Formats: sequence, C-alpha cells, structure tokens
Amino acid sequence: MDEAALQQALTDTQNLGEMPDADAVGTVGSPDCGDMVRLWIKYKDKDGKKVIDKASFQSFGCQTAIAVASIATELIRGKTKEEALSLSAEELSKPLGPLPPMKIHCGQMVEGALRAALEAEQKGAPAATTPAAPMAVDQSGTLADALSAAGKTQGKIKIVLTS
Repeated sequence: MDEAALQQALTDTQNLGEMPDADAVGTVGSPDCGDMVRLWIKYKDKDGKKVIDKASFQSFGCQTAIAVASIATELIRGKTKEEALSLSAEELSKPLGPLPPMKIHCGQMVEGALRAALEAEQKGAPAATTPAAPMAVDQSGTLADALSAAGKTQGKIKIVLTS
C-alpha cells in the first residue's frame, strides 16, 4: 500500500458525512467488530442518463476504510448505476496501491456499501446481506445510531462520543 497516498486521502478526506436528500443508502459491516461503512448516493440526469451526481460516507473502522470510502465517492461520480456496480473493491482502492492482506476487507466493505445502496435503490427495498457485507443494517438514522442500536441488542458494543 502506498503510505503517502493513504496519508493524502486522510488529510484531504472527501465527502464525509450524511446526505439527508440521498436517493440511495447502503450500509455494511459488523457491529461485533465495529467496522461499518454507510454510503449515500444522489443522482442527476445527464444527457438523458441517470448518473451519480454525488456520494458521501460515514465509517467506523480503520484509516484504510476511511481512505477507500473517500476515494470511492470521487471515483463513482458521473458513473451510471451499472458502471458503479461493475467496480470491484480492488478498483475502488487502486489509488492507494495494492492493499495488504489485513486491509483487503476495507475495500470489500466499501464495495459492499456501494452495492447495497445501488441494489436497494433498484429494488426499492433494503439490500440483502452479501459476503462483502457480513451484516446489512437499518438504513435510517446515522451510522452511529445503527452501531449503537446493534450493540444494545447484542450487548457487545459501547460507543462513547466526545466533543
């Protein structure tokens, strides 16, 4: 992995935060380990095609997951749903260079969140659980709300927010 590219992506994080007017939302991760990514997508019409206008994300996870999500939100801009669905975890994380084996799941989580958002929007229903998405969670509220609620039901997570 290119450490300079990772640090640049973290220093200049793009599209971090909720998007209340999103057309699609996808969330993946595991409350058991705390790694979760939520991705919001907003479309626009361009030359008679529905393309991704903007995307944003929230992440509970390591720096690599945050960097991949930031990069991915930029990479999918201007793409159709089909073009975005064709992107692999490797393609979404490519600007960081090859991820070490311990960090490959970071790209897979971002890919899973993207697929969950695009597939849920296509079906008009919550996304199904996929191998890249060990657990699909409630799409309403914030990612912190979802993670906290999962911890309350499973008794394994404690979140403390500080200012």
